[in-house]
Amino acid sequence: MSRKPKPSKVCPVCERSFTWRARWKTNWEEVVYCSRRCAGQRWKRRDRRNG
Repeated sequence: MSRKPKPSKVCPVCERSFTWRARWKTNWEEVVYCSRRCAGQRWKRRDRRNG
């Protein structure tokens, strides 16, 4: 029995990937940050182009 891989995204603040969670099943398209901590620090968003 194999399971389908869960979708994942990359957090723009910490640049870590995070996977789908059951609590996000109704609004996965709107989820941007991996945690409340990163959502609170969104002003520290890293810009990959400028290093």
